[in-house]
Amino acid sequence: MGITSAIVLYAVTWFMTMFVALPIGLKTQGDLRHEDGIDKIEGTHDGAPANYNPKRKALWVTGFATVIWGVLVLFLTSGWVSWHDLDWTAKLPSVADS
Repeated sequence: MGITSAIVLYAVTWFMTMFVALPIGLKTQGDLRHEDGIDKIEGTHDGAPANYNPKRKALWVTGFATVIWGVLVLFLTSGWVSWHDLDWTAKLPSVADS
């Protein structure tokens, strides 16, 4: 795996992890208003986040994404799976030809 492939794989892994992690632990202004009687900020929607901390979320996501990326790199570079294992149409040249 080249350095560019590793960087792209990390970026994709990080963003996928971030999209999964965004709603985890999120409280909306509407949730807090109904539970705790807290007033919402004037001019905002009830679905607006009330406790969003992007720095903390990014740090957690970076940690998890790095672990997931490491497992993916290990799996892809180990040789357990190759493109020929995924060639269901048998259109790739055989290993003996290359």
